[in-house]
Amino acid sequence: MDVGKVGSRKSEVRSRKSEAGSSKLEVRSICRTSKSLKSCSFGINSKFDGSLFMADRENINTKNKKASFEYSFIDTYIAGIQLYGTEIKSIRESQAGINEAFCTFIDNELFVRNMHIAEYKQGTYNNHPTKRDRKLLLNKSELDKLQYQLKDKGLTVIPLRLFINDKGLAKLEIALAKGKKVFDKRDDIKKRDLERETRRRFK
Repeated sequence: MDVGKVGSRKSEVRSRKSEAGSSKLEVRSICRTSKSLKSCSFGINSKFDGSLFMADRENINTKNKKASFEYSFIDTYIAGIQLYGTEIKSIRESQAGINEAFCTFIDNELFVRNMHIAEYKQGTYNNHPTKRDRKLLLNKSELDKLQYQLKDKGLTVIPLRLFINDKGLAKLEIALAKGKKVFDKRDDIKKRDLERETRRRFK
């Protein structure tokens, strides 16, 4: 065998390895400096990190804006929700509202009623009713406690916040609440106006 040919083959292999190594470094560099996941080119051996989507989950935080003005909160709970596939997809696209929703017991099970979840755009004939009753998931002791407390007149259960947790599941924060009197609402308005004026002065 010609020693010169062997040497040239070895140098060619080294050159290919060097090129492969530089391309991997280039891919890693692109991924580090890229601000957008879509603009990041992943190499063959690159590992995908699911934590990159955590920001999207944190953005889903739909609040009941009228709740704190209309009610005083006595106790709060975090409940799961039984949902159709098209419903969770719409929630992840921020297509849900809870301002007009309330919670009620049906056969010892707790449901949220009048919560609006828009139809999923790509759901076709499998789409869901936008305002159906949706079962809330709490443990038995929590359900028993709520049912017992609701025996007091003037108490109700209202949704406060709809969000996606770290596991990608939709959750509903609910509150045992009591309706505010007219003078309580006036006090709230005065406090809010005072806080707004204070912020203006210190800007």
